[in-house]
Amino acid sequence: MKYYLNVGSNIGNRRDHLYRAVVALVAGSSGAAVSRIVESEPWGYESDNRFLNLGLVIDSDDAPLAMLDRLHDIERQLGSAAHRDAHGNYVDRLVDIDIVAIDGQIIDLPVLQVPHPRMSQREFFLVPMMELAPCWRHPVTGLTAAQMLQELKLRQGG
Repeated sequence: MKYYLNVGSNIGNRRDHLYRAVVALVAGSSGAAVSRIVESEPWGYESDNRFLNLGLVIDSDDAPLAMLDRLHDIERQLGSAAHRDAHGNYVDRLVDIDIVAIDGQIIDLPVLQVPHPRMSQREFFLVPMMELAPCWRHPVTGLTAAQMLQELKLRQGG
C-alpha cells in the first residue's frame, strides 16, 4: 500500500526532527519519496513557532492501524509529547506525523480517518501532496491536491 504521510515540527531544531522522522519512517518501507519542506503558521491554535512540514510517500504492507501505531511509536521515540493540552487544544510539538491518505482507501474509525478529514483545509498537506502525487484523487470528492488547494485559496480570498 502507498501511505501518504505528512511530518511536521515547530519546536527545537525543526529540520533535524524532520530528518530523524523520515529516516525512521523509511526504514520500515519498501520504497519512499520525500517532498520539499513547506513552512507554515500553526493550524488550529496560536503560537509564535512556525511549522516545517514535508510530505512522504512510503510503500508498506502494514495494515492501516498497525501503521498508525508505528507512527505514534516513532513520535514517542523522537521525544514528541501529546499534541493536545488538557483542554483538547493543539500545542507546539517536536514531531507530528499524520496519515493523509492510503492509496484510494476510505477509512472511518474513531482512531483513524482516511483521507485525513481536514486535508482540504491545510495548505501544508496539499502542497507536498501535489508534488508527490499530482494524479492522486480524493476517493470521495474526486479532487486532486491541486484542485483542493485552488478551492482553499478561493475560500481564503486569495
